[in-house]
Amino acid sequence: MRERSGKPIERLTKVPRPAMTVTARTLEPDVMTELRTLRARVPHLTGSLVASVDGLLIADDLPPSVEPSGMAAVTASGLSLAHRIAQTAHGGAFHEVVIRGVDGYVVTYSAGPAASLTVLAEAGVNVGRLHLEARPTARGIAAHLAARPAAPHRA
Repeated sequence: MRERSGKPIERLTKVPRPAMTVTARTLEPDVMTELRTLRARVPHLTGSLVASVDGLLIADDLPPSVEPSGMAAVTASGLSLAHRIAQTAHGGAFHEVVIRGVDGYVVTYSAGPAASLTVLAEAGVNVGRLHLEARPTARGIAAHLAARPAAPHRA
């Protein structure tokens, strides 16, 4: 942790949430149902979020230790890099990226052209089971987001 002006600076993704914040949970109930169902079906899954390709939070089911908006922004930058690597290496589209860390996994799946599903899991997760459950969840989320009315454009 660094200090700026005598005050400690916390890591972006580890800042506790204020108790009374309004999140995207109330805005995307179908997506939240998908996230909760995924958590119930995969042992050792610790959280998940859906973010737009621009890094805006759509919905989350994250533990209190992970700040959702910060994680959505970080996910978007990783997603952009993954798209570029897939395009450069194989000329094809991105489907998923798996990051294996000391304490677990972060897996990001494409959820249509405008969003991604990011899943956090403990080191003991069965990665095959995670993929088996999360891939259809990402497709379901893409369908929910495609079915919602488009936001009006401002001139």
